[in-house]
Amino acid sequence: MKKTLILLVAVLIALPALGYSDIFTFRVGYFFPSASSDLWTTEFDNLTMTRSDFQQTTFGVSYDLFLNQYLSLGLAVDTYSKVRSGVYSDYVGVIIGDDYFAFPADQGFSEDFMPIQTFKVSILPVQFSVKVTPLGRRGGFIPYIGGGVGVYIWNVQLLGDLIDFSNPLTYTDALGTVTYYRDLYVDTEESNRFTLGFHAVAGVRIPVGSRMTVEGEFKYSYAKGELKNFIDFEKFDLSGFQISLGLNYWF
Repeated sequence: MKKTLILLVAVLIALPALGYSDIFTFRVGYFFPSASSDLWTTEFDNLTMTRSDFQQTTFGVSYDLFLNQYLSLGLAVDTYSKVRSGVYSDYVGVIIGDDYFAFPADQGFSEDFMPIQTFKVSILPVQFSVKVTPLGRRGGFIPYIGGGVGVYIWNVQLLGDLIDFSNPLTYTDALGTVTYYRDLYVDTEESNRFTLGFHAVAGVRIPVGSRMTVEGEFKYSYAKGELKNFIDFEKFDLSGFQISLGLNYWF
């Protein structure tokens, strides 16, 4: 993924030298994932992590070609990556022989280990847009709206403890019967997947010099990627919205 990003950035930087570009932009943003598919919610329901834990600063570059005063075509690349570890807070890890198990934390069992799992998500959207600048590209206030399609390059990984809730076990002693589960090791990854998605943008540019403007932008993206290595899960939600502040250089 890093090689892909470097190549795309290099292409964007080289475009002005070809004599065709109108705006080159570098921006810093903040991404709020929708995180609404069942792999996301399973993590949030079972581990000490929340949707807000996966909000993250992003960096991006873009190139806009004006066809006329009011219409432009855009190519944008942004980066998002977040790693978070969570604990199964309602369970304690117990070792019996060579096997690992998860017992309810409120039953008084001694903890041999803490069940911890790491969840990693990264998304690299390459987005192509059509933008309308209703007041024209010149002036002291340059709003725009637009939308388009994109190719989303993404990775998802689970690493660490995985409590197997699909196979409950029972433990009986003088105090009664307790349901417990096997604690398995998981290292499952979807690597460099490609998914088609859509987006809408709205923003404004304000001149700060003869060739420079500052830009504020809101973008909503929608995409869902097929999971191949995570069995029985629905498509992974890559959607979310981003707010960003950028610096434009006009050619």
